[in-house]
Amino acid sequence: MPKRSSGWWAVGAIVVLAFVLGWVANSTGLFRLLDATAQGGSPTRALDDRDVYYPGSETRARDEMRVIACGTGMPNARPKQAAACWIVELGNGDKFVFDIGLGSAERIAAMKIPYDYLDKLFIGHLHADHIGDLDALWIGGVISNRQRPLRIWGPSGAEEKYGTKYMVERMQEMYAWDMGSRQGNVNTLGLQIEINEFDYTAVNEIIYQENGVTIRTIPAIHALDGPVSFILEWNGLKFAFSSDTYPNKWWMEHTKNSDLAIHECFAPPSIMVGKQRFAVQDALNVATQVHTSPAMFGKVMSEITPRMAVGYHVFNDFDTQPQIVKEVRSTYDGPFELAIDYMVFNVTKDDIRVRMAVVDEDIWPLPSVTDKLAADPADRIGFTDFVSGGRVVFADVVKWYYDQTNQEFGTSFQPPSAEPER
Repeated sequence: MPKRSSGWWAVGAIVVLAFVLGWVANSTGLFRLLDATAQGGSPTRALDDRDVYYPGSETRARDEMRVIACGTGMPNARPKQAAACWIVELGNGDKFVFDIGLGSAERIAAMKIPYDYLDKLFIGHLHADHIGDLDALWIGGVISNRQRPLRIWGPSGAEEKYGTKYMVERMQEMYAWDMGSRQGNVNTLGLQIEINEFDYTAVNEIIYQENGVTIRTIPAIHALDGPVSFILEWNGLKFAFSSDTYPNKWWMEHTKNSDLAIHECFAPPSIMVGKQRFAVQDALNVATQVHTSPAMFGKVMSEITPRMAVGYHVFNDFDTQPQIVKEVRSTYDGPFELAIDYMVFNVTKDDIRVRMAVVDEDIWPLPSVTDKLAADPADRIGFTDFVSGGRVVFADVVKWYYDQTNQEFGTSFQPPSAEPER
């Protein structure tokens, strides 16, 4: 009996030891070897500590902020870099879009976020490279079943015509045909826009406060009166986004000790002349008076000392990056990243992890997380008799589609009465 008892004790000890070792291995990445041994070949479990980010594959921790670069380039969008756009995702489920520049909509799509969640947009100023894909976010959300209004926060202007409200309302007027064409064909709740225009001269004023998230505005200096920068605070973390601005006292005062400080770091004069053939006088003006050049960016970051400084708004190429980084480093020696599209920052109180996203170019809009509401045909505007009279109706083909679809989905819809074919 004693031998048998000690045998069972030994077996139990081995089981416990195996469990502990397995837990340690799993937490340290050694599980790869254990899995391979157990299977007699390659491991079958997913790898930990991926060096890249696969959109839609990772659950954020409750205390985590994830910031995604969806537009980091200069005013002209290009395949490698869209114009200004950043997404902030929080561990409480909230998602915010900051600026929506030319070309950024496809980057947003690549992040595999249902449009239901993309309903809060903050605009720093009204240059096309910061609002150029607003229509795509707005109308794209309707097509993809955003069952709530698009909420937009943006600054006023020195005159009414320079304010966010004026711009958005004219955009809606411009898309009158588009909006009318969708009535009765898809649900159009997402066509509603809630405009929250605030005073561009407000200093550190709260413009958004919901679900534990506070967003403040500070004035920015760029091109005309009106631009602003934003500061988001949540769960002890602080995110600052300049949009476009010349170095200014409000940024210096209110963004100190940010966890992530994203500020423009525009091309220096020599690159603007060499790459874009700017006149030297114009390059000096744009790079050092309208925008923040790399060495100026470094001075700004040396003043506010963020946990991580992020430069954007420049074409980040193999032949431009060395000069830009060198100029930044001439005035700043802290943690720094020169942003590129699809760069991802995972921010917690203990760590800031920087990776690149791997995107699927064949992505379809993700299914809505809310119930898909059908359109009401009674809302349809329809055609004039002239256009209706030009229809050639293949009634047999239409009926075939209806029959096949009804059979697949268990429905019983019937095609509208067909006009006679010519």
